[in-house]
Amino acid sequence: MITEIYTDGACRGNPGPGGWGVLLRHGDTTKEACGGEPETTNNRMELTAVIEALKLLKRPARVRITTDSTYVMKGCTEWMAGWKKKNWVNSAKKEVKNKDLWQQLDNMLGQHEIEWSWVKGHSGHPDNERVDELANRGIDEMNSAKADKGSD
Repeated sequence: MITEIYTDGACRGNPGPGGWGVLLRHGDTTKEACGGEPETTNNRMELTAVIEALKLLKRPARVRITTDSTYVMKGCTEWMAGWKKKNWVNSAKKEVKNKDLWQQLDNMLGQHEIEWSWVKGHSGHPDNERVDELANRGIDEMNSAKADKGSD
């Protein structure tokens, strides 16, 4: 049985406060998760969403990851092999942006049989819309927690 994972990242300002959202579906079981960071970029949140989704898996699995991020999908399916061969340096001879997250994701991908699927963002796809809501909730909850700390 294949585990369906939907991921999204969001940022208010780029850089700015960001959030990630995940929906995982395996048979009749559905899990959702979200989180945020105070100062980040949309690409870091897109990567974090996939990392956090894979952390939810208890054992190696067949997984279909659906994302609206061509950056994440192409990074994993087209660019990463070359970056690794060149010691995480890109074609412009510069260190790969978000190298820390790419390396973390690379270590996790090898544990699973991954199939990638791209969906156009904000196009009415119900599961993509849901993870967008979760990513924005991640920002809101982080901002709310920050505001609560400030009022102590």
